[in-house]
Amino acid sequence: MVSMAVNKSTPPARERWFVDLYQRVFPSVARYVHQRGGSLAQAQDIFQDALIIYYERLASGADLPEQEEAYLLGIARHRWARTCRGTGLEVPLDDSTAMGWAEEHEFFPSSRKVLRLLTVAGKKCLDLLRAFYYDQLPLDEVAQTFGYAGVRSATVQKYKCLEKVRTTVKEKSLSYEDFLEEQPTAG
Repeated sequence: MVSMAVNKSTPPARERWFVDLYQRVFPSVARYVHQRGGSLAQAQDIFQDALIIYYERLASGADLPEQEEAYLLGIARHRWARTCRGTGLEVPLDDSTAMGWAEEHEFFPSSRKVLRLLTVAGKKCLDLLRAFYYDQLPLDEVAQTFGYAGVRSATVQKYKCLEKVRTTVKEKSLSYEDFLEEQPTAG
């Protein structure tokens, strides 16, 4: 195990790092959750939790394996198992598909398609979500930047923005596959 220093001190560097991780790892998490009866929204929640846990461990200087994709996917698997307890969703005891995390993918999430969906919520929502999720601004800074009375107001607005996006996904019956775009494979 190697201690990985997190050099993501500027918002643009952090954003590039998060986008890169999203493009490399989220398709596998979404596929894993989908194969076990979960939705795209659930996969997004699981991945976001896994990403935050991973980032916090990196920032704390913990010794982590060098394979960040496999480590992130392991966190996601455990979060999904915890989510499934008591819900009746499938949580296999012997998961042979977990070993295929590092496989190459021909399809990746399309940033263009995801951005188009996020714009449905409006520019202010898009800016708020970007500030919180990509720029990693604390909620007190988000509240101040966007003119909310406090952290609670910013939290409520963030929730409303996410609900707008979720409602659009449900209304249009969108699935994970609707956000994929074929990428040429290296070879």
